[in-house]
Amino acid sequence: MDIALNSVVTELELTDLDADRQLLDLPGTSLLIFTSIGCASCRWARRELPRMALPIARLCWVDAGDNGGLVERYEVFHLPALFVVRDGQFYGTLQARLSAADLTAAMGRALRRPVEELP
Repeated sequence: MDIALNSVVTELELTDLDADRQLLDLPGTSLLIFTSIGCASCRWARRELPRMALPIARLCWVDAGDNGGLVERYEVFHLPALFVVRDGQFYGTLQARLSAADLTAAMGRALRRPVEELP
């Protein structure tokens, strides 16, 4: 089955070179996700998250293996690692199981926190 045909949201691939500019300029809520090809949970997230009905405008993927600068700045220690950005404002890390209900609840909590500096 083709994931693109079932996708609910826009997906972007971000890199060390363009992530900051994209995240600052994109309107709406973005879920920033660090993954790696060797991580089984990451592969599951890449396949399933685009199909979930989440209250976001887009999924922003970062390949942790190819973008060490972002991994270091965001202090990524485990994968997949999720962060929330809305209208250029950084709301920090998202701690949740990878289910639509848990992610939606965690995003709601994150968006009520004070805005942080984009790493």
